[in-house]
Amino acid sequence: MKKTQKENLLSSIIKEILKRGIKNKQELNSIKREISNLKKLPCPSNFELLRFIREKKIKISKKIEKVLRVRPVRSLSGIVNVSVLTKPYPCPGECIYCPKVKGIPKSYLKEEPAVMRAKRLNYNPFLQVKKRIQSLEIQNHPTEKIELRIIGGTWSFYPKKYREWFVKRCFDGCNKTPSKTLVEAQRKNEKSKHKIVGISIETRPDFIDFKEIKHLRELGITRVEIGVQTIFDDILKIIKRGHNVESTIEATRILKDAGFKVCYQMMLNLPGSSPKKDEKIFEELFENPNFRPDLLKIYPLALVKEARLYEWWKKGKVVVYNFSELKNLLINIKKKIPYYVRIQRIVRDIPAKNIIEGGAKVSNLRQIISKEVQCKCIRCREVRENYNPNDKLYLFREDYEASKGKEIFLSFETKDRKKLYSMLRLRIPSFFNPLSEKYWQDFPYLKQSSAIIREVHTFGQLQPLKTQSKEFSPQHKGLGKKLIEKAEEIAKKEFKAKYMSVISGVGVRDYYRKLGYRLQRTYMVKKL
Repeated sequence: MKKTQKENLLSSIIKEILKRGIKNKQELNSIKREISNLKKLPCPSNFELLRFIREKKIKISKKIEKVLRVRPVRSLSGIVNVSVLTKPYPCPGECIYCPKVKGIPKSYLKEEPAVMRAKRLNYNPFLQVKKRIQSLEIQNHPTEKIELRIIGGTWSFYPKKYREWFVKRCFDGCNKTPSKTLVEAQRKNEKSKHKIVGISIETRPDFIDFKEIKHLRELGITRVEIGVQTIFDDILKIIKRGHNVESTIEATRILKDAGFKVCYQMMLNLPGSSPKKDEKIFEELFENPNFRPDLLKIYPLALVKEARLYEWWKKGKVVVYNFSELKNLLINIKKKIPYYVRIQRIVRDIPAKNIIEGGAKVSNLRQIISKEVQCKCIRCREVRENYNPNDKLYLFREDYEASKGKEIFLSFETKDRKKLYSMLRLRIPSFFNPLSEKYWQDFPYLKQSSAIIREVHTFGQLQPLKTQSKEFSPQHKGLGKKLIEKAEEIAKKEFKAKYMSVISGVGVRDYYRKLGYRLQRTYMVKKL
């Protein structure tokens, strides 16, 4: 198709869209087919239409924007996710399930979308961030609030200088301008259009200590994904994981005490396990206060030729769950998930065709399971596109013991708890442990606070800062502020806290300043 033909087609479709005023995807697709058939040309994608609108600076209404948006789910949790991959680097682990591919960080495959993007850009963090933001904008997603996810290998094993350079360049990518230092880049990001509201990294539990936590905070990290895999030492030994369950327990405690959100990466169908044993693992995760993570990623075993475990399977040493067993196991696991947990993912983002030899091959497993079980996890209850400005909201409070401290989960939800609008995690830490003293000396305000807000999040369609939408989103309507005020009241009255600390993302610091908080050693702190 010639360029002029293409442009004429796109122009004609957009004129008809503006003339008729589309309300849904069905009406949009009908116009696209009608005009394409008339001109005897292939039907264009929404991506092509949006790019043309942006290039020609055509003004469209909010309603049409919403209908045209590509993969709307990407900004329906109140943020957009930008994943960046580190360069290939040796890993200290010898896990038998991890694929090893030359030129790719360990545990990743060249066919994964994020890997393909990163390799094409030579793992350059600045370009990865810049290109991803551009792509999201063309797809009509707001990009003012970015949750940066750093993936690839064991983050804590990479050289310190590389980690600092990598994060600085990610900030530079959002700021669209270079900085001399990481601190300068962070300060710029406080005022940038593309604010980083949170950063997550992946690491092993045996690499988490007070020195590492201090460095993570200097980088601006707010969430840590721990490769836990299982909480049974016998299975950890079989898979040659290289650490024990005690490492997971201690890492979880000190991360929570420092305010981090903790995500467990868990694997099903490992050698030495069974559907019953896997189910017992998830019972223990939430019955035992030594664990109780905030978020979960559940990865059923997917056998690929690049992993040593593949050879075990070929020799009959590994029994792979069939689809029925796996589906029933996940349904039973979902029934055990508390209201305060978010299941980030079920199944790795690996194209199953011609890559996965055995194990989990169904990529839409989550959707299949959701039809059979009413899950209480945060992701399944987020308001997303179901926002109704007439919904009556109720304040819920859930207290639970976790990692020798006390957690208080506050949320605004509908009465039936099926629609979650906003949430907050408040922690009363376990400072009595003498091993903590060395770390807390570096953060005196954190110790004096006796209370720390680990997360505040309002869900629904991401709204640019200083904007409101009565029709489309609950963001910027004061829900987060009300939860913070409630948390301050609880900390002061019930726990006699003198200060409140917040593990704020760099891009959210100004929001907390307006609420009376001040920056103290990477935390936002307020005297109560």
